[in-house]
Amino acid sequence: MTYCVGMMLERGLVCMSDTRTNSGVDNISTFRKMNRWEVPGERIITVMTAGNLATTQAVISQLEERNKAPSDRHNSLLEAETMFQVATIVGNLLHETIASRVEDTGQRAAAGTFSATIIVAGQIAGMEPRLFMIYPEGNFIEASFDTPFFQIGETKYGRPILLRGYEPDMSFEAAVKLLTVSFDSTLKANLSVGLPLDLLVIERDRFTPLHARRIEAGDPYLQSVSDGWGEALRQALEALPDYRMDGDEGGLSA
Repeated sequence: MTYCVGMMLERGLVCMSDTRTNSGVDNISTFRKMNRWEVPGERIITVMTAGNLATTQAVISQLEERNKAPSDRHNSLLEAETMFQVATIVGNLLHETIASRVEDTGQRAAAGTFSATIIVAGQIAGMEPRLFMIYPEGNFIEASFDTPFFQIGETKYGRPILLRGYEPDMSFEAAVKLLTVSFDSTLKANLSVGLPLDLLVIERDRFTPLHARRIEAGDPYLQSVSDGWGEALRQALEALPDYRMDGDEGGLSA
């Protein structure tokens, strides 16, 4: 399983992903799920993947191959004129990759076996930062300030925190803190999501990462947030009114 989040802010974009893949409890590995390409001063693009590992690695490998010599290849992310075109390229490639694997296996496997979902984020000079979520069929949706973040993979444990804490004008530092809490809650609830985590902060009109790092097990900031969030939850629970069972229907005491 996987957990990846792309978040749109007024200041730019923040992305975070885990790195765990597993095929059962005795076959757990670490693979990068966040990849990025940049042309300083001109564009920065990041792609996060969730789903069948062979499918997602095939998509990333083909994107890498096209980007190595874009003048000799078509549909390079480094030549696309808009982020919409970038999302279209990735969506078409994802759809074609899944379809080819289903065709190769015939009736032995359903399309869902090779399914994958992708988040594309970035900015091209002269345009706004943009964020897309691409489905296995190759179609996609774009984030807006009504839907300001996308999650893929194991989304349910971290989503309530994002919904309650997100503000479009929040600082990058506050956004990273919010994502860290979301990931910490997911890590504790589902063993198929695991460290290390990859973090990328893209500032509007910068075209190189404002901040990028890998968060390993034992990271002091992650541990501090995890401990602080747990303690804050306990204190919040204790501050809520106690339930009374001394009446006929229970509830708050008079």
